Amino acid sequence: MIEFAHASLALLNRDIRAVARSRSQLYSSLLFPLMLLALLGTGVSSGLSPTSPRILNGDYTSFLAPGMIAMTALFSSTFSSAGFYRDRESGLLRAMLASPHSPQTILFGKSLGAILIGTIQALAVLVLAVIIPGIDLSWQYGWLGGVATVVVTVLALNFMLSGLSLLLALKIKTMQGFHLVMNLVLFPLFFLSGAFFPLDEVPTWLEAIGYANPLTYAVDLLHYASYADSPDGLIGPLIDGLVLGSLAALLFAFGLRRAPRSV
Repeated sequence: MIEFAHASLALLNRDIRAVARSRSQLYSSLLFPLMLLALLGTGVSSGLSPTSPRILNGDYTSFLAPGMIAMTALFSSTFSSAGFYRDRESGLLRAMLASPHSPQTILFGKSLGAILIGTIQALAVLVLAVIIPGIDLSWQYGWLGGVATVVVTVLALNFMLSGLSLLLALKIKTMQGFHLVMNLVLFPLFFLSGAFFPLDEVPTWLEAIGYANPLTYAVDLLHYASYADSPDGLIGPLIDGLVLGSLAALLFAFGLRRAPRSV
């Protein structure tokens, strides 16, 4: 167990240092959601005047904020997993898998880096949303309970996404193919998660797809904890937590079990 912890922490430290040196990745991961909040949020609030009861007082920018937290976790976590390909192409991954440590230990350590990076960047967006004037968040559990719920939700989301990324990375042989498939999978899932529009006001067939989407439960829980002033129209924290927690545990465990012995 001690050797497992040492190996995992060493890989985590290596991946964190690599991301810290890539300032363009850090800046873009924070600037993109803020740009959407400023442009899309303000444009819809002012230009379209949304009337949905789920969008409090027609303030679309505040409604969009929890979705931007989920989006930051989504893309930061999955694209940090692309480091798998850099290590495979350089031959370093083969050398690590040939070490006395099990393949599960190696991939667990590498996954921790993606999970931690995605979580930190998502919480940074939360902090910015709190301090930016014009974004009004309602903490149904109080701010302490709300923040704790957001942290747990973001962590579970990142574990689920890391497991999915790991499964795809073990099957797809090139980084270009990985990015194409992830974009093909992630963009539709994110748009149909309730992050951009309430699912209870779309056609039935879109609503059905939305509720079959695992990201919907993460976005719903973020809305419940940080934005909504009542549970009306939301799935609810119990169902959200059960679905998200179960999928996170299953996908992450299954991704590690599928770890190859050679690359």
